[in-house]
Amino acid sequence: MPRVKIALGAIALLAATAGPADAAGCALDAQGEGRVAGAIDARTLRLADGREVRLAGIEPVVSAKQVSNSMSVLATLLTDREVILRGADDAPDRYGRQSAFVFLAPSGTLLQEELLARGEALVSATVSDKECALLLMAAEAAARRARRGFWENPAAIKNTESAGDILAGIGQFTLVEGKVLSVRQAGATTYLNFGRNWTRDFAVTISRRVLPNLEAAGIFPKSLESKWIRVRGFVEARGGPRIEVLRVGQIELLGGN
Repeated sequence: MPRVKIALGAIALLAATAGPADAAGCALDAQGEGRVAGAIDARTLRLADGREVRLAGIEPVVSAKQVSNSMSVLATLLTDREVILRGADDAPDRYGRQSAFVFLAPSGTLLQEELLARGEALVSATVSDKECALLLMAAEAAARRARRGFWENPAAIKNTESAGDILAGIGQFTLVEGKVLSVRQAGATTYLNFGRNWTRDFAVTISRRVLPNLEAAGIFPKSLESKWIRVRGFVEARGGPRIEVLRVGQIELLGGN
């Protein structure tokens, strides 16, 4: 069935319709600079002064081959390069890593955008800055259309009818597409059901506390019934496979009924 991506929320609209974006539009607070000593993993860098930098706004593609490819790309792009760090908060995480958007000096190329454009990462949907979200979603979409990197795999996006395939990725960041069969509320949770067996088939869960943010972006769960959507997030097993929606950018409406 042909599916033409249309907007669901401001970020999805921008990502679906925009052309190439300027990384300079991702104007976040400066967090310092440094020289890259090497890559620790597919989304973490070590600077020459010992700092560890976690690449914000993206998730690595989970496969041995893809992780190896991503680390090779990082090493090629970054080793001994000067970088500029930007972000909303430079406080280290519990492992002492600084989360940041990394810009190559002096070109100003955004590393996250480059990785997404090569099909070496996925957008995490955690970016609150709309300009940055636009930039990242557009880069991912371009790689998907060109079937670069991760997108060479025809099973890169999981089908909601294949619950077993989705369950195989428990704990992994995954993109899933399908038609919402029904929308139900149980207590403080809204369920987007993609099958009739609620304990076995794939479902999306939305907590009541998240609804105001979704509705402010024009996403009303009940209106998604009988619609084709793409959802991104970490797969959990609660009987059947589940993805919990915590942010607006996790849901995209696709054409077709």
